[in-house]
Amino acid sequence: MSQILISEEALHWKEVAHQVAEEVVRPIAKEYDERQEYPDEVRQAFAEKGLLGVWIPKEYGGHGAGIVALCLVIEELSRACGGVGVAYAVNALGSFPILVGGTEEQKKLWLAEVASGEKMIAFCLSEKFAGSDAGGMRCEARLEGDEYVINGEKKWTTNGGIATLHTVFAVTDRNSKSRRISGIVVEKGTPGFTVEKVEDKMGIRAVPVVETHFNNVRVPVGNLLGGRPGMGFKHAMQTLDYARPGVAAQGIGLAQGALEYAVTYALRRKQFGQNLASMGVIQDMLGRMAAKVEAGRSLVLRAASAVDAGDKAVVNRLAAMAKSFSTDIAMEVTTDAVQIFGGYGYMKDYPVEKYMRDAKITQIYEGTNQIQRMVIARNLMKEAQSFSHLADYIPVETYEGYDSEPVD
Repeated sequence: MSQILISEEALHWKEVAHQVAEEVVRPIAKEYDERQEYPDEVRQAFAEKGLLGVWIPKEYGGHGAGIVALCLVIEELSRACGGVGVAYAVNALGSFPILVGGTEEQKKLWLAEVASGEKMIAFCLSEKFAGSDAGGMRCEARLEGDEYVINGEKKWTTNGGIATLHTVFAVTDRNSKSRRISGIVVEKGTPGFTVEKVEDKMGIRAVPVVETHFNNVRVPVGNLLGGRPGMGFKHAMQTLDYARPGVAAQGIGLAQGALEYAVTYALRRKQFGQNLASMGVIQDMLGRMAAKVEAGRSLVLRAASAVDAGDKAVVNRLAAMAKSFSTDIAMEVTTDAVQIFGGYGYMKDYPVEKYMRDAKITQIYEGTNQIQRMVIARNLMKEAQSFSHLADYIPVETYEGYDSEPVD
């Protein structure tokens, strides 16, 4: 069983991210949330500090620090601004399909461009009628000679309009059940590829979320990930297993940031002749908030360590646990922070309402938490053989119709 391993290099990148978060991100977070614009100075800071290469292996131009380091960076950035946290993390999401499914040539080309900051990347999977049911997508790529012609649209493309590379998942074989989807890289500016509706969001407003449309978009067959059609669904699911610890880290960063504001406020705000922090009910709230954050952080690092260790037997389950647990914590803790601020917490003059708005989406994207708990339960049932001896202690009359086969 893989253990939580935090390298010196990972801690280094955490410190770099903390510096960027405090010096660059926090001072402009409120402004860009209100304007709903991408902060270009933050993108420049990512590139200048080398943060865009943290998770990318050294042989492809990155630092090779791994997913634990990635999660530590995401947490630090999200602690200052949830929108900036996802603006950074989506570059990992978009590059993971290349990392897990690309050819050596594709990895050396595209991952190096992402690692250097030369190009940003987005992930195009969800559609209007295919959210949690990713396999039900309708966007299609048809092979014509030495090109794929893509038609359809994608919904909720984070970083859309900013990204120069897009990993796009489309149907390449309508008749296949298991290998109908492929991943294809599409560059910004390709004729027929357009950004349409820009979403007006509750939270994470500093990063654009858009509809991406494909109208007879022609790309070279060499842009097919892995060089083999039909592997896209597998690559997409592997990607989400790699990326979900990062979403969990966003949640923990938001919760930690809101907790710090709540403690600061409670120590200064006076009611009934004493500061809030001296009141038992507030201490109880703060204590529960802190314990939840620490528990979530441990689960995030456990899942990220499993990815780094290549522990495929547990990655799917742990990634789902980390994502659902930590993002639920984000919503709980940020809501409690607003409560501690009282009426002021509801006002945009104060920082914590933004944390609550930013937290909500973490429970939804990259697989809703309800779906994550289904994933956990199915993994648990598949593992039931390891404790099947416990059936000896259950009276037989209680399991009429019991099916001992694992759930698919």
